[in-house]
Amino acid sequence: MDILETDAYDRRQRRNTSCTLLFSLLPFFASAAFYFYLWTPDLPASIMHAGVKSVPTLLLAFVVLSWNGGQSVLGVVGGLVFSAIGDCCLVWPEFFLHGMGAFAMAHLLYSLTFLSSHYSPESSSSLNKFLYLILFLVGGGFYTFLYPFLQKAPDSEFIVPGVGGYILLISMMGMLAVRTRHTATLLGSLFFMLSDVSLALQVFKAIPPVEHGHHVVMVTYYLAQLLIAVGDVRAVRNKDDFAKWKRS
Repeated sequence: MDILETDAYDRRQRRNTSCTLLFSLLPFFASAAFYFYLWTPDLPASIMHAGVKSVPTLLLAFVVLSWNGGQSVLGVVGGLVFSAIGDCCLVWPEFFLHGMGAFAMAHLLYSLTFLSSHYSPESSSSLNKFLYLILFLVGGGFYTFLYPFLQKAPDSEFIVPGVGGYILLISMMGMLAVRTRHTATLLGSLFFMLSDVSLALQVFKAIPPVEHGHHVVMVTYYLAQLLIAVGDVRAVRNKDDFAKWKRS
């Protein structure tokens, strides 16, 4: 009977935690909706545009910080802050390289987080190794496809190696997300890759203009950041709950 009562209590606690987390994410959903309401194809680059675009990501950083504390500053919170900086930079095309550098730092911090102890992955399985190979081949294949278009870009001497390094970092981030075995974290990394693929194809004119291309990029991007943030909160909560169970 004690075991059943404990199990029921744990379920109630998880349900309450999920409701509280959802409530804390409402400002993110509202700010993201406001961005899509405000954005139009002829919206000029401005400080206001950059601010509205980056606010949802900063709100996610605040949510993770409030749940996980200061330990997340050099992890997912830091990654979200660097992502917000990248959001601002990409509003102005001439700051594309700066934005790519900011997002590269975000992927590096995400990768370090996925290696941290609170994810506690099991030993790599054959499926994990197969997924690592798939992600590596997809990243390499995409760079090979994009390479001729990168050479035509302004500042190609910086763009060509920069994009190559960036693809390597985001592929590594995806591989480490597989290693965590957290569904939200893995889906977040995959949506991030999809968003960046969509952005790169449009920025470097590898495909004809897409009518709703910007919306594809931003919907997948915000969804990616949301899933990574939620995955980190849940990973820390599960680790803390497990530690309490062991002590009891």
